[in-house]
Amino acid sequence: MVDIAALEGIDVALVLVGLVLAFVGAAVSVYAVTLTGFLVGGGVGYILAPSLAGVLTLEGGLLSAGAVAIGGAVGAFLAYAGLSMAVLGIGAIVGAFLGRFAVGPFYVEGLLPLVGATLAGVAVGALLGFVLTRTTLVFSTGFIGAAFASRSLTIADFGAATDPIALDPLLFDPTAPAFLAVLILGILTQLGLFRFGYVTSIIGVLPGARRWTASDDGDGEHGG
Repeated sequence: MVDIAALEGIDVALVLVGLVLAFVGAAVSVYAVTLTGFLVGGGVGYILAPSLAGVLTLEGGLLSAGAVAIGGAVGAFLAYAGLSMAVLGIGAIVGAFLGRFAVGPFYVEGLLPLVGATLAGVAVGALLGFVLTRTTLVFSTGFIGAAFASRSLTIADFGAATDPIALDPLLFDPTAPAFLAVLILGILTQLGLFRFGYVTSIIGVLPGARRWTASDDGDGEHGG
């Protein structure tokens, strides 16, 4: 049986995580990229959990929790181990979403337009992540953070995407006022942190933050 209180608690946690990503994501690049990797990995695990029910002899709640934990841990590790590549991946994910959304209003029938627009979004997002590392991370963390902070994405949406597995429940409207408000304020705040030099102060007090910072577009090099 689904624990409603637990689901509500997860939603609250996702909102808080979303606010952190939206407003200070790129400033704490190591943490933000690792946290985003955990969210992506955990989300994939949660969506795949029902498909594993016939293979693993675990109850629904325990199976979902285990899948989220394992998927999140794998996602976080891969993101932390390959930070620069992770930025490309995060940019590709956001690009895929925007490409799919852009073609949606003009979609009539057939998969070709959707697949083409999504792949184009993946390519553009990954390219920007390589060429404009900091800008991509600012926008991507702002975008993903705003999706959770504005409750455009909730645990219920991920649940709806599990059986059968489908991505449509995860496609939200990025023109919604609440989402846009958090996105714009978050991006402006992050740019201000870089512009006025607060990033140096932040990474100076956070353990491990100097390992890698997206302090400059085009390199995303290691901090000092």
